[in-house]
Order: sequence, then structure tokens, then C-alpha cells
Amino acid sequence: MKLLLEARVEPLSGIDIVELFESNPPRDMFGPKSDRPVVAFQLEGVDTRIGAWLKDLPCPVIGLGHGPLEADCDLLLTDESELPTIAKNIEAAPIAAMVLVQHLRASEHQDITDALTAESFAYAAIQKGPEFQDWLKNEKAITSPLRVSDTPVTVAMDGPNLKIILDDPGNLNAVGTCMRDAFCEALDMAMTDHSIERVELSANGRAFSVGGAVEEFGEISDPATAHWVRSLRLPAWRLARMTEKLHVHVNGAAIGAGAEIAAFGKKVTASKHAWFQLPELKYGLIPGAGGTVSLPRRIGRQKTCYMALSMNRINAQTAAEWGLVDEILS
Repeated sequence: MKLLLEARVEPLSGIDIVELFESNPPRDMFGPKSDRPVVAFQLEGVDTRIGAWLKDLPCPVIGLGHGPLEADCDLLLTDESELPTIAKNIEAAPIAAMVLVQHLRASEHQDITDALTAESFAYAAIQKGPEFQDWLKNEKAITSPLRVSDTPVTVAMDGPNLKIILDDPGNLNAVGTCMRDAFCEALDMAMTDHSIERVELSANGRAFSVGGAVEEFGEISDPATAHWVRSLRLPAWRLARMTEKLHVHVNGAAIGAGAEIAAFGKKVTASKHAWFQLPELKYGLIPGAGGTVSLPRRIGRQKTCYMALSMNRINAQTAAEWGLVDEILS
């Protein structure tokens, strides 16, 4: 098994990837339950006629270095030493990784609301996948119950500005059912009150939000119901419709849904200690709070894919260099 794992992360040369293409391999040679859950290859000098084939593979495609096929890859690495860790993450959840890249490819040029609908379909499906179900069976039992807050969101008017504050610091502003519903109520106010010119979203405590409340993961009975609930109660649906007047300030951690929500802002500022992360793959999931839509429209599909497959923390300085943050405030 060790030799097989090592073979999977060995990047192909430009010649090797073209020879693989020319062998007309079957699709089941790639992706989940295959010896190639990920394809990585050197970009320099590769024949451009394989571009369409690469974009159709049912697995993540990683380009190393620089070359004419950069746009046809799911993510790019200039530092090859990152490849083993990313490949290991993909191998641990190959179905989620496949769904992620296929959805990002398909939704890249979709209308933002259509892309959110597509994300909901993908997320609902993956919730019943074997990788997430294994996590539920093996890990969720050790989580503690979420401490319910009576006022997880604070709302205040300041002239024509509506201030929305995620205000559940005891739970690190995790987005559980109570937080979600209170947040949606505040966003509905912002959508329907046309006197509101600007929406300022921030958070109290040492984290902007640590994302979806893990304690509540897996509570929806079936994918169809999951999509129905998300169609009604997803904050991202509302955020996408008020992007032009949404200003977000991120303090501390913005993990999962926290990063996804923040990226909808027309302007995003951050404290110098802020950081961003997409950790959903470790649960066998994909970003599902609108992040496959909001993040690519700020930093591009490939950097979004890098965040999701590497699960690395992105500090405020890197976020600013990428365009995820517009300004770092002291």
C-alpha cells in the first residue's frame, strides 16, 4: 500500500501526461476507487491539445510550475513540496474532492444565483456520501453539544447603515441553526428596507466565525430535504443579492462558513491577526455556505480549490495579496 500511495503522488512529466492521454484511458482509471484519485503533472512544454481532456477528468488536476495549460488545471503549485500533503487529503476523501473540482469547473462562469443552487445540489448529495457518513459515525460522537445563545446576532441602525454583528463569542460565532436563522432575519431586513444604504458585517470575540456548528452536522434526514432547507434558509442566498452594499470586517479566524460569508462583501477588511481556512474536506464535505461561489469570484477557482484541498490557513497578508481581503487594518 505504501508503494501505491507513493506512486499516486509522483508527478507526471509533460511527455508522460501526453502519452497517458494518447493511450485513451477509460474514465474509471481516474478518481475515487482508482489508482489515480489525483493527477499531477509538470506544465512546462505540455501539448495544449490535452486541455479539454484534463478539464473532463473525474478527479482533481494539479499543474506544477508554469505552462500553457495552467487555465485547464484545478489548482496550480509552484512549490512541489506541497503536493504530497494535498494528495494525501484527496486520497482520504476522493469523492468529496471529485465533487468539489467538478462543481467549481461547472459553476465558474454561471450566474451567481445559479451557482449557489448548483452548490446546494452538490452539498446535499455529498452529505449522504460514504466519507461524510464515516466521519459522522467515528467522530461526531465525541463533540460536545452547542451552547445555545439567546442573541447570537446583534443588529443596530447607524443612520442609513445597518450594523450586523455575529455575537456568539462563547461558541466562536459558529453558524448553528440559531445563528443562521438570526442572521437570515437580519439580512432579510437589509434586503427589504430600501432606506439602508450600507450593511456592515462584523463579529464580537476572538473569531469572526469558526464556520458551521459541527455539533449539528448531519441532522437533515435526506438530500432533497437538505436542499429544500438550504433554499429557504441559506444566508449566502441573501448575501449574494446585497453584495454591492455589503462591507465585512474579519477579526481572528474565518473558518469554513466564516470565510465563505466574508467573501461576499463588496469590501472586505481584516485585522492583521485574521486568517482564513476551508477545512470541509476532512469531514468528507465541500464548502457549502456559498464559498464555491463567493471565493472564486474574489480569488479565482484555482486558489479556492487550493484552499479546499490543502486545508491550509491563509493569513491576512496572503489574503490581501490574493484579493480575498481589500485592506488590512491594525
